[in-house]
Amino acid sequence: MKDTFKSGFVSIIGRTNVGKSTLMNRLIGEKIAIMSNKPQTTRNRIKTVLTTDDFQAIFIDTPGIHTPQNKLGEMMVKTANTTLNEVDIIFYLIEPHPVIGKNDAIILEKLKTVKTPIFLCINKIDSVSKEEVAETIDKFKKEVEFAEIIPISAYEGNNVDALLKCIEKYLPEGPQFFPGDMLTDQPERQIVAEMIREKALHLLDKEIPHGIAVEIDTMKARPKGNVVDIEATIVCERDSHKRIIIGKNGTMIKDIGSKSRYDMERLLGSKVYLTLWVKVKKNWRDSQFLLKNFGFNNDEY
Repeated sequence: MKDTFKSGFVSIIGRTNVGKSTLMNRLIGEKIAIMSNKPQTTRNRIKTVLTTDDFQAIFIDTPGIHTPQNKLGEMMVKTANTTLNEVDIIFYLIEPHPVIGKNDAIILEKLKTVKTPIFLCINKIDSVSKEEVAETIDKFKKEVEFAEIIPISAYEGNNVDALLKCIEKYLPEGPQFFPGDMLTDQPERQIVAEMIREKALHLLDKEIPHGIAVEIDTMKARPKGNVVDIEATIVCERDSHKRIIIGKNGTMIKDIGSKSRYDMERLLGSKVYLTLWVKVKKNWRDSQFLLKNFGFNNDEY
């Protein structure tokens, strides 16, 4: 380790579905945040930790900034906004597109009042031409003064090393906040619940996933044998959604369960016996009580 060590917090912001969780997972080399091509996948602030010989960066993956339609949406946007002036670096993640959309325009207005160094990260460069990337950069740099502009592919890993070098350059000198082997502040139960929700996002119809939450009812390791028993409930808003989640002869919920169990076993390092239930709680996304019950508690913000 060098004589001078650096440490600090890095917020990853952007509109929904630009690859924030994919980037965070890529940076730390482990899958912590769930990923989906559906908007509003991330609902809470998720902190992950990258520790090297020279620095420790704590990444905060925030929900995508969007126009909220319910209390859950309002809470998600508030969560994203509150990180802007509390961190040492901001990653503003966008896709290559020369036209600034509505939600990016909202974000840019917020960034104009921020004093924190902002990195403009143009993601998904593997899917477009260099000309499109250049047009995007030209358009966005006219709006805000960015400390760094870095084209990347979070999925492929392109240019992520350059991003890491910039992180070290801008982080302040400071102590190591977390143990070197710590990857996240998320409890295992929370990660397991999110794994189930991720599989539902992948497998269910377009509108249903936004109306579900996952509760871990029990999670216990057996006294003898390398097995963890998990019982979880998928909560949805309508009886019709419940039928779809269960599927014909239970095929859908079995598929969600088997795909979730694979990730859980990798996380926990043991066999998992998973039991899934489905319950209907109408309009839970507009209930402050139920939001807190499901872990969406914004009191700390």
